[in-house]
Formats: sequence, C-alpha cells, structure tokens
Amino acid sequence: MADEVNELLASVGHTSYETEFYSPTPEGYVPGKTKYVVVLGTVMSGLGKGIFSSSLAKILKDKGLKVAPIKMEGYLNLDSGTLNPFRHGEVFVLDDGMETDMDLGTYERMLNENLNKMNFTTSGQIFTRVLDRERQGGYLGRDVQMIPHVTGEVKRLLRELAAKSQADVVFIEVGGTVGDYENGYFIEALRELAYEEGDKSVCVVALTYVMEPKTLGEQKSKAAQLGLRQVMQAGLVPHIIACRCPSPITEKVKQKISMFSNVPQRRVFSMHDVESIYLVPEMLREAGMDREVLTILELHDRVNQRSEDTARRKWVKFVDDLLAQKDREVTIGVTGKYTSIRDAYASIDKALEHCSAHAGCRINIEWIDTTEITPRNVAEKLKHCHGIIVPGGFGNRGVDGKIACVQHARENKLPFLGICLGFQMAVIEFARNVCKLDDANSTEFAPQCKSPVIDILPEQKKLEGLGGNMRLGAKDIDLKEGSMISRLYDNSAIKRLRFRHRYEVDPRFIATLEKHGLVFSGRHPSQPIMQMLELPQSMHPYFVGTQAHPCLTSRPLSPDGMFLGLVKAALQRAYPQGTLEGVSIEKPRPASNGAAAPTPAMAVTGQ
Repeated sequence: MADEVNELLASVGHTSYETEFYSPTPEGYVPGKTKYVVVLGTVMSGLGKGIFSSSLAKILKDKGLKVAPIKMEGYLNLDSGTLNPFRHGEVFVLDDGMETDMDLGTYERMLNENLNKMNFTTSGQIFTRVLDRERQGGYLGRDVQMIPHVTGEVKRLLRELAAKSQADVVFIEVGGTVGDYENGYFIEALRELAYEEGDKSVCVVALTYVMEPKTLGEQKSKAAQLGLRQVMQAGLVPHIIACRCPSPITEKVKQKISMFSNVPQRRVFSMHDVESIYLVPEMLREAGMDREVLTILELHDRVNQRSEDTARRKWVKFVDDLLAQKDREVTIGVTGKYTSIRDAYASIDKALEHCSAHAGCRINIEWIDTTEITPRNVAEKLKHCHGIIVPGGFGNRGVDGKIACVQHARENKLPFLGICLGFQMAVIEFARNVCKLDDANSTEFAPQCKSPVIDILPEQKKLEGLGGNMRLGAKDIDLKEGSMISRLYDNSAIKRLRFRHRYEVDPRFIATLEKHGLVFSGRHPSQPIMQMLELPQSMHPYFVGTQAHPCLTSRPLSPDGMFLGLVKAALQRAYPQGTLEGVSIEKPRPASNGAAAPTPAMAVTGQ
C-alpha cells in the first residue's frame, strides 16, 4: 500500500485538483527506514504517557537502535513558555532555547541525550506552519482544510524529524486523551500515517486507566474498555495496551481488556505504581514489551545485543543504588512559591533523586512556601533542613520570604543552592546585609530603587540581542580556576548550562560585592555578565548559586555537580564526623530531632 500511495503522489506532485491525497515527503526521507510508535491516552490525562513512552524508547535505544521522541500538544500556544506552573507543571528548556512541556525532561533523562525544537510541537506551531505556507502559495490554489492539509503538515513534521534524526524509531506522544477536540486532528494524521507507511511501520500503544474503588475492593475495567473503543473509533487499532492502576492489574482484568480490544494478552501491560519511575524500563523489559515492539515493526535484525547488555548493567546498578536501604538521610528544603504542586519543580525533584543514588543517602524533600516566610519565622520553618534550594520564579510574590531564607542560610552556615531567581536573591541579600546597601533590589520588583544590583542592562540588550525577551537555552560559562564550582564540575574551565531569565547582576555593583567577599566564579565568556557565585569556604561551607538551571541537565547516571555538592554538604551537616569529599561517615546517626518524615513511595504519575 505504501508503494502505491508514493507512486500516486509522485505522479501528481503531491497535490492538485485531481487528487485528495496530500502527503508531503521532505528531502532525505526514506520510506520504510523509520518506524513509528504512537502513544495515546484514554480515560484521563496525567497517566504517565511520557514515562511509558520514554521508558520504551530507552530499552530500544539500549539495543542499539536510534530513537527520536516527539511530544504533540493540542493547545494553541506556540510553546510552553507562558504556561502557569500551577496548571501545567514546570517549563522545560531545551538546549536550543525551546520552552517545552515537562515530559521532554523525562525523555532527556531516560534517553541521556539533548533534544531540540523538532522534538516538540503544539497546535499553535502546526497552524502557523499551515498559514505561512498558504500565504506563500504552497497549496497551489487549493482551499486549505483540516484534512488533508493540516493533517498533512503533521505528517510532514514527523517525516522531517525522521529524516533529520535518521532514527530507526520515532516515538510520538499525543498530549491529552483520545476524544479531546484539540488533539483529534493529530490522531487522524497518525491514522493516515499508518495507512501511507504501510504494514509493520506503525505500532499503536494505548495507555488507559483501570479503576480500583476502595468501596468495591476490586478492579473495574469498564472505563478502560470505553476509552479503548474511542481509539478504535478514531481508526487506530492498538497493538499494545498499558494499564495504569495503583496495584498490579489482575489476570481477570487483562483477559477482559484483551478480549474487548483484540490485543493479545501478552501485550497488555500492567503499569502500576512503583517506588520510582526509573523502575519502569526494567518492568517493560521483563514483560517482553521490547520484543513485542520489535516483532510488530520487524526490527529484530537491527538489534545489538552487546550494547543492550552494557546499558542494562549500568541502569540496573543505578536503580539498585537508588532503592537500596540507606542508613544516612538528609532533609533538603525547596523554598519556592509553587510548592503546592510538585510538578512545578519536577527537574529539581529528579536532580535530587539522582544524587540520592550517587551519594548513598535518602533525601527527604521539604516543600516550603516562601509566601508564608518572614524574618521572624524563617528559623522555625527551616529548622529541620540540612540544606536548602531557592529555585527560580517570576514576579514579586514570595520574594521577601526567599531573601529571608538566603539570609538565614548564609548567617547559619546552612548549605545553600540558589537557582536563577535564587541566585538573584543571594546577590540582593548580600548587598543589603553585608555591603550595607539597604535599598538594594531588582528592578523587576522595585523599578525606581537606588541600588538596582539586579537589572536588565541596556548594554546587555545590545550585546546579547535580548531586548525584552528572556535569555534562553544553553550557554557557555567560564569557570574561575580553583573555585568550588569549578571543582564541583571536575575542575573544568568551561561549563555549558541552560538559562531562562531576563535580569542580570548590574556590573556597576560587582566590585562592591566582590570587595565584601562574594565570589563570581562563573562568567560570560566575553561580556560582564555574572552567571555563578559562591562564598569562600572560610566564610561558609557551601553557599553557591547560578543564573542557570543545572537541574535541567542532571541525568540518572551523571547527576549535576552543584546538586551533588549540596547533598554532600548537607550530609556533613547532618553527620559532622564525616567528610564532604568522600562523605565517609564513621558512625551514622539519625537526622536531627523533629526531622520531616520520609516522603512516601513515588507513584508513576504524569511527571
């Protein structure tokens, strides 16, 4: 079928008055080379499509296959940059500056690779591409319609990704659930793609929810069955079904879902709650889902068994270290203003989880709302913490509480890591309380302040081309030789991290800040832009900050150095007889009295 369609398209030049086919093929695309795995959700959103898709992609990558993920969101925003963290979780910034859905962070961490703007799209992007093409006469006078032109643009985007990445398998995650108005044309485009690419080219995975009402004491699959019916009504027949449920789904439920959907029972996967999302790849492997995908897509001949053995050993060791019983534990306070929703700081949560495995300790995260913190109660609020993180954010709500946290950490030698706005708060607090610039502030919060130690600088706008826009994406940072931050990054001279901010340290105040002991240990390679700071260890055991977001590039097998340094410093505070470098604790003892209870086991959710 694929050959027939391609022949027809070639003969008519892709679109004309004589045919309704519209299936653009970008330059370099080789039909049949790239296969596709489509991951759809039913019943409800937030089931963990990104976790399932990235885990399945990982175990195929382990086998030596080249994989490329893409997340397709139905909203009309051009990117995720303006989305409220309370509604949509954190904004994840890619190397090229693309602001994306937080699921892209899951893909990067699972696959241990940097993604780019081709790995994320929204309805806003698709419609913009279609309208731009129409204005340029790209549709040869045709009336532009949802089908075939908008769906054709989706197919073009997927094939462009396949051609550019040279992937063996493209993983397509469709946001929301089947039946949503906003993603209906994505699903239709995928139906067309499966038709055009031909048999053995597209594997459809439906993620559904099996209810387990406590009042009934048994699992109920009716909602899952109805959700799967919607997938089939859309013209897609599932090859694999993943069932989310608090506990492993029973054989009875598997049989019902298998019979209802015509999916063999061996391809009905129980994706129940587990202690860490990093267990999911091995769960999939043990259930044979990798072999099933290889069979469905006829990819067995591309497998490299030695590659899989090596990758699997490394991953299993990480997971074993992560889940091992640990005698030592520390409490890290995350002091922000979005703490009521965990997803708002998902990358920080994951960066600390990576450190837990590599530092050999249990990390309890205490979420602290800075809108409730004042200089009077800050000591009480932070009394259980062995270290704190002051994360990024926008707007002045909760800022005074963040400054109070920074001051408490500095004066009480509490290990401190400031990220983005947290870096700026550290500069303001130091300027006020050490340099005695009482009115020091940021022009973001006090445009008319006399000592704007944090500002948008006219010369930086000119040099960096920032204008009123944020500084986004990966940038090189020159690290000061011999500084703590340089040592945290293996004595590197340059570190590349990702940024998302507008305001900088005003160069007019740098000399004053440095004179009083603040060290700017990371700078822009050619401009007077301060990107990292620290206090000498003679003044504080661990006080560091950065305008960047190091949590975005922390990976399970290679945790970020600043986060790992914070955890080791917190361990030394909790167990003073240990050492920071090796964290060799001779006589472990419990954390300080009143320490927060360990966090509950992590469920697999829409992280």
